[in-house]
Amino acid sequence: MQLKEADLKILENKMHPRVRLNAICPYFTMFPLTFPYRVLSNAKKGDTVYDPFCGRGTTNYAARLLGISSYGVDSNPVAYAIAQSKLISIKPKEVISLCQDILENIDPNDIPIGEFWKWAYNSDTLIEVCKIRSFLNSKKRLTKAEVVLRAIVLGVLHGPLMKEQSSYLSNQMPRTFSTKPDYSVKYWKERSLVPPKVDMLSLIKRKTHYIFNEQLPEKVAGKIILGDSRKVNGVFNEKFDWVITSPPYYGMSTYEQDQWLRNWFLGGSEKVDYSNKAQLKHWSEKAFVKDLSLVWKNAATNCKPGAKLVVRFGALPSKSDKTPSELLKDSLADCGWKLRTIHKAGKPVDSKRQSNQFKNSAGKYIEEIDAFAILNS
Repeated sequence: MQLKEADLKILENKMHPRVRLNAICPYFTMFPLTFPYRVLSNAKKGDTVYDPFCGRGTTNYAARLLGISSYGVDSNPVAYAIAQSKLISIKPKEVISLCQDILENIDPNDIPIGEFWKWAYNSDTLIEVCKIRSFLNSKKRLTKAEVVLRAIVLGVLHGPLMKEQSSYLSNQMPRTFSTKPDYSVKYWKERSLVPPKVDMLSLIKRKTHYIFNEQLPEKVAGKIILGDSRKVNGVFNEKFDWVITSPPYYGMSTYEQDQWLRNWFLGGSEKVDYSNKAQLKHWSEKAFVKDLSLVWKNAATNCKPGAKLVVRFGALPSKSDKTPSELLKDSLADCGWKLRTIHKAGKPVDSKRQSNQFKNSAGKYIEEIDAFAILNS
């Protein structure tokens, strides 16, 4: 495939109709869409790609743009729910009709009470959120429209207060992660911030028409799995030609806690759960490297001989005694992958990379790396 610079310009504009679906829900850590797109521009017709840390599905959406089948795994239910929507094509009216039917006919259960919820959402808005939550979490298997509605609500569940048209359902909050309850309540009280009453159906209509437009790329084959990429096996019918991913940096172990409010919407607890059962271990470099090695070994069993592995990786300032290159080399030892090259990925830009989220007050960061390896024949 021939890489066109004009295409890259489009990908850098998240408001462009072809890439709006990729931004269906803001997510705290992500790599830019241009990274997997550049890599996969070298793919051959019929190739397939796998991301064992798929997050919000950026690799999967880049593959879709190029007409490539893609598969992904993530242990975070929020990431899984967002990534699933990246593989779907649907007419807006199907999602809007579903939303209207739920709001008119579903009685919500488990409406949370307490100071946080009183300050976080207008009471009528919270009831509508709970109607959709109750309906979706009662289903064992979701339709395409239900997957899309779930992702759209996750994307508008919390965010900044807007001066004109409401774009989010909550009181003032960040878009990309959920502030903790005590901090949030204190913030709102000190500033006398009141949650807005939002017309849920109108917001869903606007978002659905905006995202699922006529310029979206054609649907491709693929599948997203909620699971542990150290162990997932036997669930794919494909053998992969590419593995493109960005693992959590050593010490980054709060993905689910940072998304606790979205996780609640998906059926989780009203309180922040600090367990990390399905994530890589972060209590020591040795434990982290061992777990990451298990991911590479498991990926190898699902790949064709000669498959290519491309990894973007970094580190948190003052967290690790080893460089990102050292940690990654250690994790790839004896995994079936032959490391070919490692080079610097450059300075983080526009909050699109993990390292940019963890600059210290002096603006320091550890430069990310891109590594390329091939699976032994």
